[in-house]
Amino acid sequence: MSSFTTPLIITIMPDGRRGKLFHQFTYHIGTKYSKDFITVPVGFVTDFASSPFFVWSFIPPWGRYSKAAVIHDYIYQTKIRTRKEADDIFLEAMLVLGVPAWKAKLMYWGVRTFGWIPWILRKEN
Repeated sequence: MSSFTTPLIITIMPDGRRGKLFHQFTYHIGTKYSKDFITVPVGFVTDFASSPFFVWSFIPPWGRYSKAAVIHDYIYQTKIRTRKEADDIFLEAMLVLGVPAWKAKLMYWGVRTFGWIPWILRKEN
């Protein structure tokens, strides 16, 4: 089963909105026999869940889904997977974290619908 294999340790940036990884952060994808990992390096900067201000009352930038949002941000910034894979991993990781299915699916469909904007604005590495 998928799992987070290291704790998320961050420092909040001076803007109070973004976090910078203080330690490497790893997510294991798939079964316990899979060797598929996403590892986010020290120093990576995330804005957590990129939800618009008007939905912060029920989907704030930080929540039970924050670890999944960091993984998703990293994949979007580095493009180490396809956009669809990034979004699917985001959904899977939220469910692993115990985010209620309705909320995880709502957030998933949000990135499926609007995620193309940051995806195309980010230049290929």
